[in-house]
Amino acid sequence: MDGIIIINKEKDYTSHDVVAIVKKVLKEKVGHTGTLDPEATGVLPLLIGKATKISKYLIEHDKTYRAILTLGIKTDTADFTGNIIEKQDIKMPRVEKIKDVLFSMLGENKQTPPMFSAIKVNGKKLYEYARQGKTVEVPTRLITIYEIELEDVDEEKKEITFRVHCGKGTYIRTLCEQIAEKLGTVGCMKELARLRVGNFKIEDGVTIDELKQEGDISSKIITIEEFFSKKQEIILDNKRLELFLNGVKLEYVLEDDIYRIYDINKQFIGIGVVKSGTLKRDVVL
Repeated sequence: MDGIIIINKEKDYTSHDVVAIVKKVLKEKVGHTGTLDPEATGVLPLLIGKATKISKYLIEHDKTYRAILTLGIKTDTADFTGNIIEKQDIKMPRVEKIKDVLFSMLGENKQTPPMFSAIKVNGKKLYEYARQGKTVEVPTRLITIYEIELEDVDEEKKEITFRVHCGKGTYIRTLCEQIAEKLGTVGCMKELARLRVGNFKIEDGVTIDELKQEGDISSKIITIEEFFSKKQEIILDNKRLELFLNGVKLEYVLEDDIYRIYDINKQFIGIGVVKSGTLKRDVVL
Protein backbone atom coordinates (compact mmCIF):
# COMPACT_ATOMS: atom_id res chain seq x y z
CA MET A 1 0.00 0.00 0.00
CA ASP A 2 1.77 3.11 -1.28
CA GLY A 3 0.12 6.52 -1.30
CA ILE A 4 -1.30 9.38 0.73
CA ILE A 5 -4.12 9.28 3.25
CA ILE A 6 -5.79 12.40 4.64
CA ILE A 7 -6.40 12.16 8.37
CA ASN A 8 -8.96 14.49 9.92
CA LYS A 9 -7.11 14.90 13.22
CA GLU A 10 -9.09 15.41 16.38
CA LYS A 11 -8.03 17.27 19.53
CA ASP A 12 -5.64 15.76 22.07
CA TYR A 13 -3.75 13.68 19.49
CA THR A 14 -0.23 14.76 18.63
CA SER A 15 0.83 14.29 15.02
CA HIS A 16 3.24 11.58 16.22
CA ASP A 17 0.35 9.82 18.01
CA VAL A 18 -1.56 9.74 14.72
CA VAL A 19 1.45 8.38 12.80
CA ALA A 20 1.91 5.61 15.37
CA ILE A 21 -1.77 4.62 15.27
CA VAL A 22 -1.96 4.57 11.46
CA LYS A 23 1.28 2.58 11.30
CA LYS A 24 -0.21 0.00 13.67
CA VAL A 25 -3.54 -0.21 11.79
CA LEU A 26 -2.06 -0.40 8.29
CA LYS A 27 1.14 -2.26 9.22
CA GLU A 28 3.03 -0.02 6.81
CA LYS A 29 5.77 2.59 6.96
CA VAL A 30 4.12 5.96 7.68
CA GLY A 31 5.42 9.53 7.61
CA HIS A 32 3.99 13.04 7.76
CA THR A 33 4.84 16.30 5.99
CA GLY A 34 4.20 18.72 8.83
CA THR A 35 2.70 18.59 12.29
CA LEU A 36 -0.43 19.95 13.92
CA ASP A 37 -0.47 21.02 17.57
CA PRO A 38 -2.35 18.59 19.87
CA GLU A 39 -5.20 21.09 20.39
CA ALA A 40 -5.52 21.81 16.65
CA THR A 41 -7.80 19.76 14.42
CA GLY A 42 -8.16 19.03 10.73
CA VAL A 43 -6.13 18.01 7.71
CA LEU A 44 -3.01 15.94 8.37
CA PRO A 45 -1.70 14.24 5.19
CA LEU A 46 0.19 11.03 5.90
CA LEU A 47 2.50 9.23 3.50
CA ILE A 48 2.15 5.45 3.34
CA GLY A 49 4.82 2.97 2.19
CA LYS A 50 6.98 4.19 -0.70
CA ALA A 51 5.05 7.46 -0.77
CA THR A 52 7.26 8.58 2.14
CA LYS A 53 9.82 9.31 -0.59
CA ILE A 54 7.70 12.13 -2.03
CA SER A 55 7.55 14.21 1.17
CA LYS A 56 9.71 16.92 -0.42
CA TYR A 57 6.87 17.63 -2.87
CA LEU A 58 4.32 18.27 -0.11
CA ILE A 59 6.13 20.50 2.37
CA GLU A 60 5.81 23.59 0.15
CA HIS A 61 1.99 23.48 0.12
CA ASP A 62 -0.16 26.46 1.03
CA LYS A 63 -2.78 25.93 3.75
CA THR A 64 -6.22 27.13 4.79
CA TYR A 65 -7.28 27.45 8.45
CA ARG A 66 -10.24 28.53 10.53
CA ALA A 67 -9.15 30.18 13.78
CA ILE A 68 -10.85 31.66 16.82
CA LEU A 69 -9.02 34.61 18.36
CA THR A 70 -9.86 35.71 21.91
CA LEU A 71 -9.11 39.36 22.60
CA GLY A 72 -7.96 40.77 25.93
CA ILE A 73 -5.89 37.74 26.98
CA LYS A 74 -2.20 37.09 26.31
CA THR A 75 -0.51 33.76 27.12
CA ASP A 76 3.09 32.56 27.04
CA THR A 77 2.26 30.09 24.25
CA ALA A 78 0.01 32.45 22.23
CA ASP A 79 -2.88 29.99 22.60
CA PHE A 80 -5.26 28.71 25.28
CA THR A 81 -2.88 25.96 26.43
CA GLY A 82 -0.48 28.47 27.97
CA ASN A 83 -0.27 30.49 31.15
CA ILE A 84 -2.00 33.87 31.13
CA ILE A 85 0.61 36.61 31.33
CA GLU A 86 -1.60 39.63 30.64
CA LYS A 87 -5.29 40.55 30.77
CA GLN A 88 -7.02 43.63 29.46
CA ASP A 89 -10.58 44.81 29.95
CA ILE A 90 -11.57 45.73 26.43
CA LYS A 91 -14.48 47.00 24.42
CA MET A 92 -15.08 44.83 21.38
CA PRO A 93 -13.97 46.62 18.19
CA ARG A 94 -16.54 47.41 15.52
CA VAL A 95 -16.94 44.82 12.75
CA GLU A 96 -15.73 47.34 10.16
CA LYS A 97 -12.54 47.89 12.16
CA ILE A 98 -11.94 44.14 12.46
CA LYS A 99 -12.43 43.69 8.71
CA ASP A 100 -10.01 46.53 7.99
CA VAL A 101 -7.34 44.97 10.22
CA LEU A 102 -7.78 41.54 8.64
CA PHE A 103 -7.54 43.12 5.18
CA SER A 104 -4.28 44.82 6.23
CA MET A 105 -2.70 41.39 6.84
CA LEU A 106 -2.92 40.42 3.15
CA GLY A 107 0.30 39.95 1.22
CA GLU A 108 3.79 39.46 2.59
CA ASN A 109 4.37 40.03 6.30
CA LYS A 110 7.19 39.48 8.74
CA GLN A 111 6.55 37.09 11.61
CA THR A 112 8.53 36.12 14.67
CA PRO A 113 7.64 32.49 15.47
CA PRO A 114 6.45 31.84 19.06
CA MET A 115 8.89 30.54 21.64
CA PHE A 116 6.68 27.49 22.09
CA SER A 117 7.39 26.07 18.62
CA ALA A 118 9.57 23.37 17.07
CA ILE A 119 11.81 25.75 15.14
CA LYS A 120 15.47 25.13 15.92
CA VAL A 121 17.91 27.80 17.03
CA ASN A 122 21.51 26.69 17.56
CA GLY A 123 20.42 23.08 17.14
CA LYS A 124 17.79 23.23 19.85
CA LYS A 125 14.00 23.56 19.53
CA LEU A 126 12.51 26.81 20.76
CA TYR A 127 10.04 25.10 23.10
CA GLU A 128 12.99 23.44 24.86
CA TYR A 129 14.42 26.87 25.67
CA ALA A 130 10.96 28.07 26.73
CA ARG A 131 10.41 25.15 29.11
CA GLN A 132 13.74 25.93 30.75
CA GLY A 133 12.72 29.56 31.17
CA LYS A 134 15.36 30.73 28.71
CA THR A 135 14.91 33.24 25.94
CA VAL A 136 16.86 33.35 22.69
CA GLU A 137 16.80 35.65 19.70
CA VAL A 138 14.28 34.25 17.23
CA PRO A 139 14.84 35.19 13.59
CA THR A 140 11.87 36.72 11.80
CA ARG A 141 10.53 35.09 8.66
CA LEU A 142 8.62 36.33 5.65
CA ILE A 143 5.17 34.79 5.31
CA THR A 144 2.35 35.31 2.82
CA ILE A 145 -1.37 35.74 3.47
CA TYR A 146 -3.30 35.09 0.26
CA GLU A 147 -6.83 35.47 1.64
CA ILE A 148 -8.31 36.29 5.03
CA GLU A 149 -12.01 36.58 5.84
CA LEU A 150 -14.04 37.41 8.93
CA GLU A 151 -16.59 34.67 9.70
CA ASP A 152 -18.03 35.61 13.08
CA VAL A 153 -17.78 38.06 15.98
CA ASP A 154 -18.90 37.13 19.50
CA GLU A 155 -19.06 40.35 21.50
CA GLU A 156 -19.88 38.61 24.79
CA LYS A 157 -16.91 36.22 24.61
CA LYS A 158 -14.65 38.80 22.93
CA GLU A 159 -13.98 36.31 20.14
CA ILE A 160 -13.25 36.71 16.43
CA THR A 161 -13.54 33.75 14.06
CA PHE A 162 -11.68 34.11 10.79
CA ARG A 163 -10.60 31.97 7.84
CA VAL A 164 -7.13 32.39 6.35
CA HIS A 165 -5.37 31.02 3.28
CA CYS A 166 -1.62 31.34 3.81
CA GLY A 167 1.76 30.22 2.57
CA LYS A 168 4.14 27.77 4.24
CA GLY A 169 5.71 28.67 7.56
CA THR A 170 2.83 30.82 8.79
CA TYR A 171 2.10 30.56 12.53
CA ILE A 172 -1.59 31.24 13.13
CA ARG A 173 -0.93 31.78 16.82
CA THR A 174 1.42 34.62 15.93
CA LEU A 175 -1.04 35.92 13.35
CA CYS A 176 -3.69 36.10 16.09
CA GLU A 177 -1.35 38.16 18.26
CA GLN A 178 -0.57 40.45 15.32
CA ILE A 179 -4.27 41.01 14.61
CA ALA A 180 -4.97 41.74 18.29
CA GLU A 181 -2.09 44.25 18.40
CA LYS A 182 -3.47 46.08 15.36
CA LEU A 183 -6.83 46.22 17.16
CA GLY A 184 -5.11 47.96 20.07
CA THR A 185 -5.09 45.09 22.55
CA VAL A 186 -3.66 41.63 23.24
CA GLY A 187 -5.04 38.29 22.16
CA CYS A 188 -4.42 34.60 21.81
CA MET A 189 -5.65 31.74 19.67
CA LYS A 190 -8.51 29.78 21.24
CA GLU A 191 -9.13 27.16 18.54
CA LEU A 192 -7.59 26.14 15.23
CA ALA A 193 -8.82 23.87 12.45
CA ARG A 194 -6.80 23.17 9.32
CA LEU A 195 -9.25 22.93 6.44
CA ARG A 196 -6.90 22.36 3.53
CA VAL A 197 -3.28 21.52 2.69
CA GLY A 198 -2.59 22.08 -0.99
CA ASN A 199 -5.35 20.12 -2.75
CA PHE A 200 -6.05 17.95 0.31
CA LYS A 201 -9.39 18.97 1.82
CA ILE A 202 -10.92 18.17 5.18
CA GLU A 203 -13.97 16.72 3.38
CA ASP A 204 -11.72 13.95 2.03
CA GLY A 205 -10.29 13.11 5.44
CA VAL A 206 -10.87 10.10 7.66
CA THR A 207 -10.82 10.18 11.47
CA ILE A 208 -8.79 7.76 13.55
CA ASP A 209 -11.97 5.97 14.68
CA GLU A 210 -13.15 5.59 11.08
CA LEU A 211 -9.75 4.25 10.11
CA LYS A 212 -9.91 1.62 12.85
CA GLN A 213 -13.47 0.59 12.02
CA GLU A 214 -13.42 0.52 8.22
CA GLY A 215 -10.64 -2.02 7.76
CA ASP A 216 -10.35 -1.65 3.98
CA ILE A 217 -9.41 1.98 3.36
CA SER A 218 -7.99 1.50 -0.14
CA SER A 219 -10.61 3.90 -1.51
CA LYS A 220 -9.19 6.61 0.77
CA ILE A 221 -5.63 6.22 -0.50
CA ILE A 222 -4.37 8.74 -3.04
CA THR A 223 -1.80 6.86 -5.10
CA ILE A 224 1.51 8.37 -6.16
CA GLU A 225 0.30 8.20 -9.76
CA GLU A 226 -2.87 10.13 -8.85
CA PHE A 227 -0.94 12.73 -6.89
CA PHE A 228 1.18 13.52 -9.96
CA SER A 229 -1.70 13.10 -12.45
CA LYS A 230 -1.28 16.62 -13.84
CA LYS A 231 2.35 15.96 -14.76
CA GLN A 232 3.27 14.76 -18.26
CA GLU A 233 4.19 11.12 -18.85
CA ILE A 234 7.25 9.48 -20.37
CA ILE A 235 7.07 5.94 -21.74
CA LEU A 236 10.34 4.02 -21.67
CA ASP A 237 11.18 0.99 -23.78
CA ASN A 238 12.72 -2.00 -22.03
CA LYS A 239 16.35 -0.94 -22.61
CA ARG A 240 15.89 2.64 -21.43
CA LEU A 241 13.73 1.48 -18.51
CA GLU A 242 16.53 -0.79 -17.28
CA LEU A 243 18.99 2.10 -17.48
CA PHE A 244 16.54 4.39 -15.70
CA LEU A 245 15.96 1.89 -12.89
CA ASN A 246 19.71 1.51 -12.44
CA GLY A 247 20.06 5.24 -11.92
CA VAL A 248 21.55 6.08 -15.31
CA LYS A 249 20.68 9.56 -16.54
CA LEU A 250 18.93 9.62 -19.92
CA GLU A 251 18.99 12.41 -22.48
CA TYR A 252 15.60 14.06 -23.05
CA VAL A 253 14.77 17.31 -24.82
CA LEU A 254 11.94 18.29 -22.50
CA GLU A 255 11.15 21.14 -20.13
CA ASP A 256 12.66 20.90 -16.67
CA ASP A 257 9.93 19.32 -14.56
CA ILE A 258 8.63 16.20 -12.81
CA TYR A 259 7.34 13.41 -15.08
CA ARG A 260 5.32 10.23 -14.61
CA ILE A 261 7.29 7.23 -15.88
CA TYR A 262 5.64 4.21 -17.57
CA ASP A 263 6.92 1.05 -19.26
CA ILE A 264 5.83 0.04 -22.76
CA ASN A 265 2.81 -1.75 -21.29
CA LYS A 266 1.67 1.53 -19.71
CA GLN A 267 2.40 0.27 -16.22
CA PHE A 268 3.25 3.09 -13.83
CA ILE A 269 6.88 2.84 -12.70
CA GLY A 270 7.40 5.97 -10.66
CA ILE A 271 8.58 9.55 -10.89
CA GLY A 272 11.48 11.00 -12.83
CA VAL A 273 12.87 14.51 -13.03
CA VAL A 274 14.11 16.22 -16.18
CA LYS A 275 16.75 18.87 -15.63
CA SER A 276 19.04 20.46 -18.23
CA GLY A 277 18.13 17.88 -20.86
CA THR A 278 18.58 14.76 -18.74
CA LEU A 279 16.05 12.47 -17.05
CA LYS A 280 16.98 10.95 -13.73
CA ARG A 281 15.21 8.54 -11.42
CA ASP A 282 13.46 9.99 -8.39
CA VAL A 283 10.78 7.73 -6.88
CA VAL A 284 10.36 4.15 -8.12
CA LEU A 285 7.65 1.76 -6.97
